[in-house]
Amino acid sequence: FKALLEGLSPLPSADPEVRSRIEQQAAELGWEALHQQLQEIDPVAAARIHPNDPQRLSRALEVFFISGKTLTELTQTSGDALPYQVHQFAIAPASRELLHQRIELRFHQMLASGFEAEVRALFARGDLHTDLPSIRCVGYRQMWSYIEGEISYDEMVYRGVCATRQLAKRQMTWLRGWEGVRWLDSENPDRARKEVLQVVGAIAD
Repeated sequence: FKALLEGLSPLPSADPEVRSRIEQQAAELGWEALHQQLQEIDPVAAARIHPNDPQRLSRALEVFFISGKTLTELTQTSGDALPYQVHQFAIAPASRELLHQRIELRFHQMLASGFEAEVRALFARGDLHTDLPSIRCVGYRQMWSYIEGEISYDEMVYRGVCATRQLAKRQMTWLRGWEGVRWLDSENPDRARKEVLQVVGAIAD
């Protein structure tokens, strides 16, 4: 949303030659050594990028080698903002209890739709692990622990639902801090439609 409203940060395009040089260094020294290098160049980026996340680590180094500026510096600079007023809406159940019920229902629907088989197929590849952002995602992390035998199936379901609720809470907190957002109740579609049409009508006038 920030990129949409304020413009993209002026990051350089990927450079195959620079990327190849970084990958060669990683092959010789290991990604841990390159992470230490990033720590010296851009400690802020290094703090949020795991040493076992080669894609993001490589990109952070690549940006610096190409531009001479750190990823942190460049991402703090916005591009061209949209030249008109933007009206923003957020829609969610007004009741927290209802939201929690929906989250639990959704997780069980994922399980019924073959989520376990999907994660087992990823697990069987042998090249993935829980240090990767994709496997740390809510749901995947808990299912991974179950497949590894660390927790029971019931515990996996419980943790998965709890983690999803925590994620939803963080998202709601983030949205409430977003300036200019109008909240709509997903359980009252007629009122939500009316509020949106009022805004549209004001723009048309």
